[in-house]
Amino acid sequence: MLVSGNGSNLQAVLDAIAEGRLNATVAVVVSNRASAFALQRASSSGVPTVVQTRGDDGRRAYDAQLAATVSSFDVDLVVLAGWDRLLTSEFVGVHRVINLHPAKPGCYPGLGAIERCFEAWKKGDETAGGVMVHHVPDEGMDDGPTIAWEEVPFEPDDTLNTFEERVHATEHRLIVKAVAEVLSLPDVRHLR
Repeated sequence: MLVSGNGSNLQAVLDAIAEGRLNATVAVVVSNRASAFALQRASSSGVPTVVQTRGDDGRRAYDAQLAATVSSFDVDLVVLAGWDRLLTSEFVGVHRVINLHPAKPGCYPGLGAIERCFEAWKKGDETAGGVMVHHVPDEGMDDGPTIAWEEVPFEPDDTLNTFEERVHATEHRLIVKAVAEVLSLPDVRHLR
């Protein structure tokens, strides 16, 4: 799994595996940030971790090196769970990749999706947010074919924090559901 931050979605997957709700293994957790708390979560579960920060060689060189690192763990599926970088074809052209994004399909691509959706609701332009998991077939941003998604309606007294909590709870359920669905496909055994 590729992570950049806290790792609560990684933890949801690890918990589902430990509880027998998800028949999978996490072979490695890779982060582009040495300070990512997700690395501690992985280590506490006995999952190998790798920190691979970006050097001066550029995005494509970094992604080629990242692809080689991930390939060395002999796994079939890369799950982006809070990964904050757009991957180039040097990575997505090598691996099967899925991504978790805290928005409805086609809405609020990139970082800050929850905040942008909340602001749109406050202006009267939204009635609900959402969470989706999608395939990453190319260099597009949060626009690959949808595997699963759920709407997260706004409540009248919502604050950004209460809305964000419901979005995260939905993410934790949906990532497990989507990973299970993708893993049920032929030739997919492990997560990267």
